Amino acid sequence: MAIEFTKYHGLGNDFILIDNRSSSTPAITPEKAIAICDRHFGIGANGVIFALSGEDGTDYTMRIFNSDGSEPEMCGNGIRCLAAFLADLEGISRQSDQYRIHTLAGVMIPQLTPDGQIKVDMGEPRLLAGEIPTTLCTPEQKVVEHPIEVAGKTWDVTCVSMGNPHCITFVDDVAAIKLEEIGPQFEHHPGFPQRTNTEFIQVVSRDYVKMRVWERGAGITLACGTGACASLVAAVLTGRCDRIATVELPGGSLEIEWSDIDQRVYMTGPAERVFTGKF
Repeated sequence: MAIEFTKYHGLGNDFILIDNRSSSTPAITPEKAIAICDRHFGIGANGVIFALSGEDGTDYTMRIFNSDGSEPEMCGNGIRCLAAFLADLEGISRQSDQYRIHTLAGVMIPQLTPDGQIKVDMGEPRLLAGEIPTTLCTPEQKVVEHPIEVAGKTWDVTCVSMGNPHCITFVDDVAAIKLEEIGPQFEHHPGFPQRTNTEFIQVVSRDYVKMRVWERGAGITLACGTGACASLVAAVLTGRCDRIATVELPGGSLEIEWSDIDQRVYMTGPAERVFTGKF
């Protein structure tokens, strides 16, 4: 049976979107997702996102299979792409609608803005080691500038969960990081029982940082929305940044705010349709 799809990207972080609203089960298996995400023998993407029927009073449910077949709890760029996809499916103008989306990381609320951007209420960051999860500290402790041994070097890391685990370290020059060598070693470090996303951050000013990311299950990507959120939180926790900042990624920039009013993190950025097809 042919399955229709639409490909979207958020700052170059690209996804295959499938209209799965008539069901609560993904239309394809993780093994099939691996095949169609292959950039040489398939469509090519960082992951497959399914727009499923809503749960617990939400409008829709979001599930994702990474390009390696694993299933992450959430994806920041992916949920912006999903919001754009839903707006296109419903035939609305992407002006000011918002959705309540059920994810494995909780309910997320993306809102389409008149300037074509999508602002997402990402919820409150989780800061305790047991919530992330990591065994670098005891479960009730925060992991802030904690030393860790990776690739024969000691790194000071700060860990944050945005519904999925992130390990953030601050460096002088993100361009000098050999991400393809170091990233997998962070991801599979024994201190992260569910593996981890890893962000390398160069602070340019208190409201501007540069970021490169190794994503759990996807490797080097051009952008990571949850990673940008986690990185700003880490920068605030370590006194390096203000609560509103631009995060520059290889694929473009996101505006991130960690509100001092409600303690929730808000991410604003684009989502673009690339093409449609069937497989």
